[in-house]
Amino acid sequence: MSNLRTTAAPNEGAIQPKSSRKPAFRPEVQGLRALAVLMVVAYHVWLGRVSGGVDVFLLISAFLLTLSFVRKAESGSPFRLAAHWLHLFKRLLPAAVVVILGALAGTWLFLPQSRWPDILDQAWASLLYRQNWLLADTAVDYYAQEHAGASPLQHFWSLSIQGQVFILWPLILAGCAALLPLLRRLPERVPGARLAASRLTYRGLLALVFGTVFAVSLTYSVEQTATNQAYAYFDTRTRLWEFALGSLLALSLPYLKPGKAVRVILGWAGVAAMVACGLLLTVDRSFPGFVALWPTVAAAAVIVAGKSGSRFGVDRILSSRPLVALGDNSYALYLWHWPILVLSLAATGVQDPNLSQGLWIVGASIALAVLTTRFVEKPLRDWHWPQRRTWRNAVVVVACGALLAGPVAVWQTTLSAEESATAAQPKELTPGAAALSPENVGQPVPEARTIPGPTALDNDWAGISDPCVGDNATDDPILEGCRQQLPEGDITKRIVVLGDSHSQQYLAALEPLAAERGWQLVTLLMPACRFGAESDARNEECNAYNSAASSYVLERRPDAVFTVASLTHELAPYETDVPGYLEGIRPFADAGIEIIGIRDNPRFTFNMPECAQRSGAEAPECNPPLGESLAEPSPLENYRGKVKGLHLMDMSDFICADGVCPAVVGNIYVYKDDNHLSRTYVESMAPMFKERLLAATGWK
Repeated sequence: MSNLRTTAAPNEGAIQPKSSRKPAFRPEVQGLRALAVLMVVAYHVWLGRVSGGVDVFLLISAFLLTLSFVRKAESGSPFRLAAHWLHLFKRLLPAAVVVILGALAGTWLFLPQSRWPDILDQAWASLLYRQNWLLADTAVDYYAQEHAGASPLQHFWSLSIQGQVFILWPLILAGCAALLPLLRRLPERVPGARLAASRLTYRGLLALVFGTVFAVSLTYSVEQTATNQAYAYFDTRTRLWEFALGSLLALSLPYLKPGKAVRVILGWAGVAAMVACGLLLTVDRSFPGFVALWPTVAAAAVIVAGKSGSRFGVDRILSSRPLVALGDNSYALYLWHWPILVLSLAATGVQDPNLSQGLWIVGASIALAVLTTRFVEKPLRDWHWPQRRTWRNAVVVVACGALLAGPVAVWQTTLSAEESATAAQPKELTPGAAALSPENVGQPVPEARTIPGPTALDNDWAGISDPCVGDNATDDPILEGCRQQLPEGDITKRIVVLGDSHSQQYLAALEPLAAERGWQLVTLLMPACRFGAESDARNEECNAYNSAASSYVLERRPDAVFTVASLTHELAPYETDVPGYLEGIRPFADAGIEIIGIRDNPRFTFNMPECAQRSGAEAPECNPPLGESLAEPSPLENYRGKVKGLHLMDMSDFICADGVCPAVVGNIYVYKDDNHLSRTYVESMAPMFKERLLAATGWK
């Protein structure tokens, strides 16, 4: 299919010299594409939010694709799907590969090393058109590495969905063409079936199929957006209805013939609704449910309005040379604007670009888009050699993939080798928290690589993997994440760990101690849910989880529970009591259960290891003052003597020292992000943790 270009792809309707344009060319649709990409770029650069423009792209791409296949079917032309797909991806991949390579170069220049593994994974996902699924998985993974900035390849999620639909839709279109003759030969014994089938047209069958896809996908999208929006946003299945709407529009367009006045009203109303969508709605939190009908129906109205024949019609503007020319470059502009934005902000340290900074970003994106279209897209589109044989298109596709796959594979191999060398260092070169112990204070830290390496740091979480079974099992579905660690010999103590990821991180020190002492550990952990009695400071789900966890403890009567007893914040006040903490643990104490309450660690407004990689571990900005990290006196002092059996611990002097909270101690990253201690660092704290826990509890 010639000239298939959308947000993410070339579409039929791309601007060509006048002599070569097809009779079906609609300049107002090209201008609509330009308006949509301008919305996407402007909203990303200046407003930091979603515009709904991508949804317009999805609709337009299906609209044009369906028009092309219906014309082929009605003219009797063969579909030749393999040739179609190869031709299509021969058109899509070159510009995408150029942009991905450019984004990777910017990643190497401007982004910290801990970001590289994820971005390289996204490069593969973008090349293979599965970026949306990768982002869907990490979007709902609380324990995925939290990076301060977005990935320069993140926007490939929409291109991936389009790539998947560009495979699926021709199968549906061709399948319906093959099915129609079979339906018309239905046996007479099926009452009324033959008569109905004989009247069925190709357009009618497609309308039935795409209408079903629209209804099912929209229903699924609304349900998933309400219950799991973070995943639904990237889910292809929740977006199929937008493509189906574009196809239904293409099928019905010949029968929609509004008058001139109605066309003028439809066109202006559609454009106004499109532009207003992102301003009036919290698109990023409510899409792609029924709210996405707003921009897609608005775009459909503009397409139905078409050429109004009036000087007052919006098509006069959409068909203007500047917008049509911009529509010609819309694919490349969409590709370039996001990495230019992300890398520019990373290079300059700017959080939100002002008007002039944003104009430079937009200008650079447009310049690169024009160059990419002129020197990459157009030459390959006009290259006659691949057009003569289908296999030649396959050669171009494979060559483009190899052009990206080679550097990515080499880079990943190099990182893996460096990671292995880092992990193989002798333990004495990476003392970690031991460097802050009294006997080592003032001693020079040996020269060594900082551990863990980038890939290991991304996954440097402590945790127990075995599900609760036997006496520890629970039928309460809210506690389905219950995990247990059993000692090899007799159980000398039973301890339940309660709370959130800040309790979980101390398992790196608690697990080896439990194994050594014959303790059984059970973890009941919920992300971002500090343990305490019911409180308005927590959401309903967290309160329900804590209530269930409390009931679990009181039913099983362990020897002790382990909790985090204070709550740190990014900004002042930097540390406070945990809401409802004493009320939450008092029933345990009344039941004779001991409580261990450890002080929370500081949290920051920036990613600590990334700061050290970018500016150096000794940089002042990577060593924030203790006074801006923890409260003095500690909130734990408010608890002393108020609950019998409460044992308080404070490990903050092995996290912060000499008036600062460093990013690196003893050649180990203290944090894995902006608020979670790295597992490797907590493991280096294990001897001091053991000493203080036993001293606080009096356990022998």
